[in-house]
Amino acid sequence: MKPLRRFFQFTFGCRHGQRSRVFTIKERTYQVCLECGQELDYSWAQMHPLQSRVAGNPYASL
Repeated sequence: MKPLRRFFQFTFGCRHGQRSRVFTIKERTYQVCLECGQELDYSWAQMHPLQSRVAGNPYASL
């Protein structure tokens, strides 16, 4: 199943279905996708993630 899952993630991208709890560090609030490592900025006012950005992803260069 892993090769099939990797194929779909490569083809369609990660859906960020499994996320960590919300972190607030140095006045930045975000969640981390547990599948791909992408950081998703989080809004306490709207109570959901905002536009995503990649920061600190160890697999981004692969």
